[in-house]
Parts: sequence; C-alpha cells; structure tokens
Amino acid sequence: MSRSNDGLTTTSYAILGLLAIQPWTTYELAQHMDRTLGRLWPRAQSKIYEEPKKLVAMRLAHATSEATGRRPRTVYGITAKGRRALGAWLAEPGAPPSLEYEQLLKVFFAEHGSKADLVAQLENARDWALGQRLIHFAMAEGYLSGSGRFPERAAILSLTGRFVFEFNEMVLNWAEFALAAVRDWPGDPGEAEVDWRIYEDMLARRDRSVRPRSSRVSTTQRASPRARSRTR
Repeated sequence: MSRSNDGLTTTSYAILGLLAIQPWTTYELAQHMDRTLGRLWPRAQSKIYEEPKKLVAMRLAHATSEATGRRPRTVYGITAKGRRALGAWLAEPGAPPSLEYEQLLKVFFAEHGSKADLVAQLENARDWALGQRLIHFAMAEGYLSGSGRFPERAAILSLTGRFVFEFNEMVLNWAEFALAAVRDWPGDPGEAEVDWRIYEDMLARRDRSVRPRSSRVSTTQRASPRARSRTR
C-alpha cells in the first residue's frame, strides 16, 4: 500500500526500518523479515529482494560490495535521506488492521462443506496457535535471560510482541470455543441450530461498564537483564 506520492510502499518503509537498525544483505533481510516482521507484515521474499535495489536507486539506501571468503555479497545500509524518509513515514497515521485469514474464510462458508471439514479447519487453527505459543515463549525467555537479539530494542519489541502474542491467544481461544460449539452439530453444518447465547454475549459486552484494565506489569518496572548484571 502506498503511503505517499513518492512510490514507496509500506514494505519499502519496513525495509528502511530494518536498515536503520543495522546493515543487511538481502538474504539476511529476508530471513529477519520471516522471523519477526512476517508476523506483522508478511510479504513474498521476491519483494524483499527487490526493495533494497529500489531504495538505493532513490538514494534512501546505499550498497556496499563485500566478500565472505570467495563469495561476493552486497550489504545495504540506510542513508541520511533514508532516515529522514523513515521518520516522516513514522509521523503519519498508520492504516488500521486488514485481516487476511483463510481458515476463518473457510469457516465462514462452512455450510457448503461437511462438519468434518469444519472441525479440521478449527483444529488446524488451534494447532497453529499452539505452535506459535512456543515461539513467543522462547522469545520472552530470551529477553529475560539477556540472550534476545537486539536487546537495546527490548522495550519497543515488548509492545509489538505483546500484540502478536495476544492475537495468537485470541485465535487459540476462538478455535477452542468454536470446536466446543460445533461438537454436537449434525454432519451438515447448514442444518445446525443457532446458539443465540453467542449473540447475547456480544451485547452483554457492549452493555458492560468499561473500566481501565490494570497492567500486569508492576509499577516498579522489572529490571532488564543488563541492569541486573550491573547490580551484582
């Protein structure tokens, strides 16, 4: 999605953001995008390989030729103009979420398939969420032990990490709820009876008084692993 009239897309700025952290080769960018930003902004690797060259052509990034042994490689870094462009983009209002979820789409049309198909989709969603849990737990353990990547960014990463973790938990809770809801459905989902309590629960949440949710983080902030090591 284009953010302005300069021809840059959100993916362009995501690459610029990574270059602002440190220089990367296109292979390293693709790998890091898959590990981290892939959960926020998934894009085909071919696009990731194309973007740095475009950024260099626009003088937002620079390319340096290096050699690892006998193998040449190109390392990309951000320029001063690139940092200014990234800063201007960060100051703009971001676009709201746009959900793209094929498993949910197949549940939406479940009456045209069988109950077994529907259950399989929900089980796949549940299993995916359980697998993602392990990734989130490993990430949290890494930062608490002081072995997480880019520890200087731990405060920022805790915000986006918490969002992705909560989204994952939402998918898990929804999949378990839906599996329980369809357990007694007939073989043809189109013949299932409506559980009106589901809609009633939505309205109950609307009518419930809204109170600020207290953070689970203590007002005395947890010391970082590096801070703890300095006090020893």
